[in-house]
Amino acid sequence: MLNPIAFLILQIISFYEWVVIAAVIVSWLTAFNVINSHNNFVRSLLRTLYAITEPVFRPLRRIIPPMGGLDLSPLVVIILIETLKYAMTQWRPLVELGW
Repeated sequence: MLNPIAFLILQIISFYEWVVIAAVIVSWLTAFNVINSHNNFVRSLLRTLYAITEPVFRPLRRIIPPMGGLDLSPLVVIILIETLKYAMTQWRPLVELGW
């Protein structure tokens, strides 16, 4: 059983993972002109997702630049999130500490 603080951290990390997925989907929809970026609601959604995800994506883009127009930083973030979630729930030293 998880520590309540560890459970809260896992829930926040899982929520951020969904935010990253939503940012990728919205960026695709905007790039293919499926949604109108001049709409006030869409513009505020884009700004919010950008403000939440860009501080994490920016350092990764310096290390892994876009290849052929394909940005791999969301994929790297999702892999890191899944690794962190696995470590928090399955890695024996953390589990023995009560996480």
